[in-house]
Amino acid sequence: MKFSKMCLYFSNLYYTVLFCFLVLAIFPQLVVAGSPVKYLPGFEGPLPFELETGYIGVGEADEVQLYYYFVKSQSNPKIDPLILWFTGGPGCSTLNAVALELGPMMFDDREYNGSLPTLSSNPFAYTKVANIIFVDFPVGTGFSYATTVKSNHSNNLQAGDHAYQFLRKWLLTEHPEYINNPFYVGGDSYSGITLPVVTQVISYGIDAGIKPWIDLKGDWLHLSEIWANDENVREALHVRKGTIGAWEKCRSNLPFTMNVNNTISYHAYLSTKGLKSLIYSGDHDMITPFISTQAWIKSLNYSIVDDWRPWIVNGQVAGYTRSFSNQMTFATLKGAGHTAPNWAPAECLAMLKRWLSNKPL
Repeated sequence: MKFSKMCLYFSNLYYTVLFCFLVLAIFPQLVVAGSPVKYLPGFEGPLPFELETGYIGVGEADEVQLYYYFVKSQSNPKIDPLILWFTGGPGCSTLNAVALELGPMMFDDREYNGSLPTLSSNPFAYTKVANIIFVDFPVGTGFSYATTVKSNHSNNLQAGDHAYQFLRKWLLTEHPEYINNPFYVGGDSYSGITLPVVTQVISYGIDAGIKPWIDLKGDWLHLSEIWANDENVREALHVRKGTIGAWEKCRSNLPFTMNVNNTISYHAYLSTKGLKSLIYSGDHDMITPFISTQAWIKSLNYSIVDDWRPWIVNGQVAGYTRSFSNQMTFATLKGAGHTAPNWAPAECLAMLKRWLSNKPL
C-alpha cells in the first residue's frame, strides 16, 4: 500500500492553514484507544453524527498522549476525504473547532444562567462532506498530556514529528478502513506554522527513500470552559481522570518553544514538489491582515495565471481570488475575521466542497 498525498494551504498573514492528502502504507502495530460517544451533556437526544474520542501515544515511549475527537462524514464516510485538524495558539484546544467553528455542533448563543451550556447541530459543518480527526495539539493543549515533566515541553519541529506519529498510528491500528480515503491535514491561525513543517517531514522521507513510499501530490493550507470542565461531560468524552487540571480554551502557560518563526521557505520547498495550494484570508482579519498574506505570497515571485476575480456563493460575492503558476490560489472571504468559519460558515463550506471536488472557486 502507498501513502499518496494532496494538500491545500489556507492562510492568514504568515500563519498558514494547511490540508494535506495522504493515503497510508504499512507501519508497526501500536496500542491506541478510541471509544464511541452516543450522547453528550447539553445536547438533546442521541448525537445525529458519529463521534469517537480517545488518546494516541507518541514519542519514544508514548510519553505524550494526544487527545482527539473523530467525527465521521455525514455524507459518505467510506469514500469522503479524511482530514486531520489542528487549532492555533499554540495551545488552543480543537474543541474550539468542534463546537465553535467548523465541527458538527455549536454552543447555543444565549446568556449563561448557571446551568450547563447547551449545544445544537451546525448546518455548515465541514463534517457534512469529510471525516475529521480533531487533535488537541501540541502536548499540554486541551485534554492532551504528558506522563513525564520533560516530555511536557515541545517545539515546532518536535511537534511536527509527533503529528506524523499520530497520523500513522491512528490510521494503521485504529482505523485501517480509512487508509485508502483521500487524506488532508488542516488547521487555522498558528497551525500555519506547524503544518508546512509536518508536510516537509513527509517530503524529506520521500527524498531519502524511507519505506513505505509516500506518493506526495499536493497541499492545502487555512463558553466552552464551563462545559468542558463539567465532570459528566469529561466522562462522556472519555477523558482520563487525573491527567490534567482545568481545561482551558487556549492554554496560557504552555511549555512550547517557537523555533520556527517563518514558513515562507517551507512553502517554496513544497511548491517545488508540485503541491497544489489554496491560501485564504478573511478581509476583515485584524490579527493577521490579508494584505500581509498577499505580501509573502508576492515574495515567492510566481507568475499570475488568473488575476483577481470575484467568487460567488448563493448569488453573492463571497470574496476575491487569484491563482499562480505554482498551482497556488489565494482567496479572500468577504467580511470574515481571523478564523473565517466563525464569520462566513456557508462560504467556507462552499470553498471546501469546491476544492475537494477539484472545481474552481
